Amino acid sequence: LNSKQVMNPKNLKKNDAAKVGDAIVLGKPLGVGIYSAALKKQSLSPERYQAMAEWTTKLNTAGVPLGEMEFVHAMTDVTGFGLGGHSLEIAKASNTNLCIEWSKVPLVEGALELAQKGFVTGASGRNLSSYGEGLEFVGGVGAGGIKELMSDPQTSGGLLVTCEPGKVDQVLAAFSEKGFEAAVIGSVEAVESGASPKVKVTVSE
Repeated sequence: LNSKQVMNPKNLKKNDAAKVGDAIVLGKPLGVGIYSAALKKQSLSPERYQAMAEWTTKLNTAGVPLGEMEFVHAMTDVTGFGLGGHSLEIAKASNTNLCIEWSKVPLVEGALELAQKGFVTGASGRNLSSYGEGLEFVGGVGAGGIKELMSDPQTSGGLLVTCEPGKVDQVLAAFSEKGFEAAVIGSVEAVESGASPKVKVTVSE
């Protein structure tokens, strides 16, 4: 299989252009890696298996209109390194902090409960070992499962976008027109003097 695409270089978005004050938008819910771990242990319902198949085969077609928007600054997709890893890549490349409000992060149905029961992939643990020092959890992690979801590897995961805060509605509309229910999950902040870029995850108990 050979696929070729033609694009305008001006519409190319990278992960190094996030700006302080940007809103952070996620295009798909997290948790398909958790689902796959449950599936391997015969603990995933047929309904959730169907949902997993739908999410992992849904192409990120919103990337085309988003690429044409000048107020979209940074963009990548959430894949094998999970939300935590790909957020940290943007933070480091842009020399910013990405601040995520956990309560706003969309999840596939039952993902947190499955993670709390131990249905996690081996890759999730390896991800945390690799970049866990770059994640800061504010407010605790409750009954668990949050770190595992932040590091959960996604197959065909959602687009992760930073954009001007005043243009969020247009970004969400671009996702919606392509059949996605994207969510604003946080904002981009400046790195403290002398500190390294990080991903801050605020967890409300």
